[in-house]
Amino acid sequence: MSNVQWATQSQVAHKFIRMKTIEIKGSVRADLGKKATRELRKNGQVPCVVYGGESVTHFSAPVDAFRGLIYTPNIYIVDLVIDGKASKAILKDVQYNCVSDAIEHIDFLEVSDKKPVSIALPVKLNGLAEGVRQGGKLVLKIRKIRVKGLIAKLPDLLEIDVTNLGLGKAIKIQDLSFDGLELLEAKNIVVATVKMTRAALNADAAAAAEAK
Repeated sequence: MSNVQWATQSQVAHKFIRMKTIEIKGSVRADLGKKATRELRKNGQVPCVVYGGESVTHFSAPVDAFRGLIYTPNIYIVDLVIDGKASKAILKDVQYNCVSDAIEHIDFLEVSDKKPVSIALPVKLNGLAEGVRQGGKLVLKIRKIRVKGLIAKLPDLLEIDVTNLGLGKAIKIQDLSFDGLELLEAKNIVVATVKMTRAALNADAAAAAEAK
């Protein structure tokens, strides 16, 4: 039998911080041909598409507009303004050039206040785990958790208090709950654990030897 003991829900605390927003302004694309697309990229524009609303919209925006959205661990609700028309969206996919790593294309999903969306949110562990005090090593096993909820309920990240997480113990998806969110990961997935280190094992062995 494994020596890992699972944390209970009473050992796990959460903090809600509403997801941040970022504005991106773009222009509707009149020509979707390959030649026009190459010309857009040559001029520092990124071809994009937003779907999920009443219609699919192809647009472009300056590559610099996406740096704060893509090159960051943060997750954002995107305020899209396309030729003056505003909507809310989330980033769904980014395609990069296989040679230069330049952004080739971006997909967005339009969202509304009334329709739940699925999104992967980053995990942050808070507190000094009890097991770390005992010589163990805190390990974050998954950096993002897929959730489903209304955009008003989506936090900036998922904060988990590990203060009471002991040596050899772990937190699984089934141990977590967040108001207004459905967790989409398998319940038995380990989110964080405190592993026994060689130093801790040696200390236990020394203590056992002294006890004899």
